Amino acid sequence: MPGDQKPIAGSHRTAFRNAKAVGKIDPEQRIEVTVRVRPRQAGADLRARVMEMAAKRPSERTYMSREELVAGRGADPEDLAKIDQFAHAHSLTVVETSIPKRIVRLAGTVENLSRAFGVRLQKYKSKDVVYRGRTGPVYVPSELAEIVEGVFGLDNRPVAKPHYRRFQRPAPERGRVSARRGLAKGKARKPILSSAAASPRNAPDGSFSAPEVAQLYNFPTGLDGSGQCIAIIELNDFDQKGNITGTGYSLSDLQDYFDKLGLSMPDVSAIGVDGGANMPGPDSNADGEVTLDVEVAGAVAPGAKIAVYFAPNTDAGFIDAVNAALHDSVRRPSVISISWGGPEDFSTDQFLNGLNQAFQDAAAIGVTVCCAAGDNGSSDETADNRDGQPHTDFPSSSPFALACGGTKLIGSGTTISSEVVWNEGDRGGAGGGGVSNKFPRPDYQSSAHVPVSPQATPGRGVPDVAGNADPQTGYRVIVGGQEFPIGGTSAVAPLWAGLIALFNQSLTAKGGNPVGFLNPLIYGPLAGTAAFHDITEGNNDIDGKLSKYSAGQGWDACTGMGSPNGAQILQAL
Repeated sequence: MPGDQKPIAGSHRTAFRNAKAVGKIDPEQRIEVTVRVRPRQAGADLRARVMEMAAKRPSERTYMSREELVAGRGADPEDLAKIDQFAHAHSLTVVETSIPKRIVRLAGTVENLSRAFGVRLQKYKSKDVVYRGRTGPVYVPSELAEIVEGVFGLDNRPVAKPHYRRFQRPAPERGRVSARRGLAKGKARKPILSSAAASPRNAPDGSFSAPEVAQLYNFPTGLDGSGQCIAIIELNDFDQKGNITGTGYSLSDLQDYFDKLGLSMPDVSAIGVDGGANMPGPDSNADGEVTLDVEVAGAVAPGAKIAVYFAPNTDAGFIDAVNAALHDSVRRPSVISISWGGPEDFSTDQFLNGLNQAFQDAAAIGVTVCCAAGDNGSSDETADNRDGQPHTDFPSSSPFALACGGTKLIGSGTTISSEVVWNEGDRGGAGGGGVSNKFPRPDYQSSAHVPVSPQATPGRGVPDVAGNADPQTGYRVIVGGQEFPIGGTSAVAPLWAGLIALFNQSLTAKGGNPVGFLNPLIYGPLAGTAAFHDITEGNNDIDGKLSKYSAGQGWDACTGMGSPNGAQILQAL
């Protein structure tokens, strides 16, 4: 690189494992990238303020307003002007400039963007994924090196997977009939979704409705989330030409679902970010994640508004979607639910830092961020991608995220008769959890007995909490006009988001503050109390090859502090 250019810290990329360069990118193809700049004030100052505030109960906290956050953590207009000058010098078009989000979105040809940032873009293929990729770091002129924190979107590989699991009947042993009775192939499943007022029970296939799970977890009654907004982050995949492919929810599915539960359908809106959109398609698997998130959160808190932010499944899209929700001054969500993620070890540091900073900003203004912890146990990888090492899922490994793990729940009447770590092996999935290699152990986990990370360093332990996730005891949903159970920690994040919305309704109705950053309270005054069902049986070693991790008394890397006793948590808050 020329001497007047410097690499952006944390921007170094390698190709996907087993990926091969298969061709050139059309140099005249137009693409967009997001340039993220430094905040006015140092992040360490805000982190100290957030951690000091979060040690207090919500009623004793003083949150920043969104306006105060922008004043302190927004971009310096002079920094944005320098990026604008850089863009014009390289024949790039400024699409968007945002002080609150600290970004400048640029559009230009592949040739001009490659030259501007010192990268070589090629077409890569890894299994069935074709993407525009780069290797090595991104460069900027030396005078911008201290200003630019990240450049996202040059490489458009998918950065996350949805953490949901479809119900699958266990395969019977040869010569034996399975003890679990399932449906014959091609046979329609009898609808069993029942009114929200029904007594909790496992259906014949083992599943529940979301309100039944809420009853078993003693969610507070007399609340419906009114006055709150739940933000849900969803990611669109795209074809080889960069066109968004179908992922979304259908209003007819939602109406049918809530009608069968006897609930009014919540106010649901779709917000497109970076070209993302609500595009339900013919494949119910693709739409299952989105619909699960909306239906579970909406069934728990039907009075809350639900805002679904759609963005491309890229590093740029993911960060931009979270920031769009965070800085939405119209809907002003008080809780964010994220059911997407991937192994943190395979992400760039600029991506990890970008989302982690956004979550820290959320904590500062009193917004809770609930993240699914993954569905492939302590490996965090499907069987064909495993490398023999444990991995922790991101963004749940952010110390500012409420990481949501998975259990297998058996109910009898209004009581829990059994709850263990979710682990059905590769066929049925297992709850994610582990110890971060990327984020140091936060002070609030200092007494949680978190083991060292795979790299033998004190790391952030995941998850913090848990909930029903096993598809064998999953949540009945309606997707593509069909009713069936879905599980995964994808269901736990919106379940907790709905519960947080109930808490916020109750707390703010009494003139108090919303919950906000919950983690320090989980490990502080709530630890060891009746606020959680401590899960002490099972492990999340999905294939039995890692010997990590097992459940035990108190916090563990399978189910965190346990599943919620909702009314007890609210009373403690």
